[in-house]
Amino acid sequence: MAEPIRSFIAFEIDDEEILNRFASVQEKLVSTGADLKPVKPQNIHITMRFLGDIFPPMVEKIHSQMESLVFSPFNVEIRRVGAFPQVKHPRIIWVGIQEGSKELGEIFDQLELNIFSLGFEKSSRRFSPHITIARVRTSRNREELTRCLQKVADFEFGVIKADCLKLKKSVLTPKGPIYSILKEVRR
Repeated sequence: MAEPIRSFIAFEIDDEEILNRFASVQEKLVSTGADLKPVKPQNIHITMRFLGDIFPPMVEKIHSQMESLVFSPFNVEIRRVGAFPQVKHPRIIWVGIQEGSKELGEIFDQLELNIFSLGFEKSSRRFSPHITIARVRTSRNREELTRCLQKVADFEFGVIKADCLKLKKSVLTPKGPIYSILKEVRR
């Protein structure tokens, strides 16, 4: 029997200037002494749908459903920094999506219907377009981290063109996840 593939569907961010801006904000957050695990620049993306473990025959079926999505290339403005569940008690540090969030939501809605038809359960969470840039491991130096988050809250990262949706494989390692592309759909 084939090994399961941990997978998700996402738009990648590969603009070097924007990735450098992410790194700059991550450095500021790390300098607070908080117990953070920043996301590596090559792993930064906009998750459209986490799929979990799938088996190889499902890859083509998911790709086919991705190809049937109706969307044209659109701009995504990346701006603002915040935290889930809230800035004063951060667990996940995110960067927000301004322009383009409506289009991302429409793609998510189509994707939910398409993959539901393949037997996936509907997402238990409301879609909230964002980009995870760090995970908070403990409450060490939480006050300093909160102050830093408030200072960078209105940071502007730039605009990308969302024109290529990717089905990605995620291999978890002690040094962090390693992502690779299984399939893509370009518009």
